[in-house]
Parts: sequence; structure tokens; C-alpha cells
Amino acid sequence: MPSLPNPVDFAVPAFVLLVLAEMLVARVRARHRYCPRDTLTSLALGLGSTVAGVLSGGAVFALATGLYRVRLFDIGFVWYWWPICFVLDDFAYYLFHRSAHRVRWFWASHVIHHSSQHYNLSTALRQTWTGFVSLAFLFRVPLFILGFPPSMVFFVAGVNLIYQFWIHTEVVGRLPHWVEAVWNTPSHHRVHHATNPRYLDRNYAGVFIIWDKLFGTFEPERDDDRPRYGLVKDLGSFSLLWAAFHEWWGIGKDVWAAPWRHKLGYVWRPPGWSHDGSRETSETIRATWAGRRQHRAGVGS
Repeated sequence: MPSLPNPVDFAVPAFVLLVLAEMLVARVRARHRYCPRDTLTSLALGLGSTVAGVLSGGAVFALATGLYRVRLFDIGFVWYWWPICFVLDDFAYYLFHRSAHRVRWFWASHVIHHSSQHYNLSTALRQTWTGFVSLAFLFRVPLFILGFPPSMVFFVAGVNLIYQFWIHTEVVGRLPHWVEAVWNTPSHHRVHHATNPRYLDRNYAGVFIIWDKLFGTFEPERDDDRPRYGLVKDLGSFSLLWAAFHEWWGIGKDVWAAPWRHKLGYVWRPPGWSHDGSRETSETIRATWAGRRQHRAGVGS
């Protein structure tokens, strides 16, 4: 099985240059898009994620290789398998990303990416330190068992990650309809990072927005409801350790304090779930917002 490079390694210099270019644009057009401490936090979290990836990468690749040994088919590296692998991997990413917002265990790892109240290219670099702990790689297991070589899967996953970098910006508005119809774009991904009730848990796509349209999780960006970024309950701190581990700490506290029959609920239920209904999930927030909106419409008529 041939060894393939990690395409992200080659993209890092371009990431840095594009962040600097966007900062210059923001300095002229919209200074509020960048906050120095927030940007430094994003860069540091990205560096920490890289270190964590190096430390866990060998174990992940070993697991993938073990699964590949019991594959159903010998797919190999023929050219036409590459686009098929890319599309299937993007679908696997959609499933992971949706689960990362709907299951608290996965959210504890993913929340770091949503912890900035700013939306710019540096935000894209806020990546998890605990992806290995949360078992996020499990969503790619079917690809290895089908027979896609691990090096091929990890390569297309890297290309997918590179694609997602450029959509973390407010500099680019809406693109032509034919692009917005198929591809994930800055407009679509701004919705995903927004905390507006209308936008919560929407637009999970990596590269192809068609998955959201197929499975009912798509929401278009609206001019009358501009995205507000961050978390429903923001961190209130630029601490790297708090950003990386606060949700794991929260899970530990909740599991410790909960009655026995509800302990697992604080691990596998959606973020914000509580056994006594004292907290809000994205669904309850959206339902409350929709009810108030309907009430105002009724009063207005």
C-alpha cells in the first residue's frame, strides 16, 4: 500500500498568507471581524490540534490498517476510485459533523471549533485536541471495511479539510446559484456557525451542501437575520485549556451529580439536555423562538 503525503501540510503556508490577507482587508473594511486575542487563541488552538494529531495519528492509522485487512473488496488506487472515495468520505464527514452537534460526547471534542465569537479564516484553524478521545475516526470505518486503502481515505480527508478552510469568511458574500446549490460556501457555513435560533444545528456539510438538502438540515442565510457567532453560552475566556476541555469537564460534573439512571444521558444526549428539563437544547431554543415568532405574527394580524 503506497504512502501518501498529508495534503494539509502543503496547505499550511497558504492558510497563513490568506489569514494575513484577510486581516489586511478587515483593517480597511471591517475592523470588528478580527480581535487580536481571539486570533492568537485560534492560532494556538490550531497548533495544539496539530500536535495532538501527530501524537494520535499512528494509532489511528494502525486501527485503519487493521480494519482494511478484513475488507470486503480490493478497491486499489485506480483513478476512478478517487472521486468515489472523496464523495463517500464527504458523506461520512456529514454524518460525523451532525453527530458532533447532536451527541454531547462528540460535541465535547468539536465545540472548540465553535468557541470564537468572530468568523474569519483564523476561526477555521480552531480544531480539536481530543478527536482521538471522542472516537471521531469511527465514522470512516465503513470506508476501510469496504476496501478503500487507508492512505487514500486520509488523503481525500485532508483535501476535504483544505476545502473547508476558505468558507470561514465574511469577506465572500453569496456565490452564483449553481455554486450555492451543490457546494458548501461561506454563506452556508456562516449559518452553521451562527447562534441565531433559526440557524442552530444546520448546514453540517463539508464540501457538498447536497447532504443537508437531502436530509432536511439545510437553512439558507438570510439578510434579515444576520448570523451571530460563538456558542449559545460563550466561554467568556481566551484560555486555551478551557476552550479545549471545558465540555469534557462539564460532562464529568454532570455524570457525577446525576442520578444513576440518567448518567449516560449526559454523555449521549444532545448538548444542553438535562434529566429535569432545566436546561435548553438547540431544539427547545428553536421551538421557543418559533413559538414567539408565530405569536407575534398572530398579534400583528
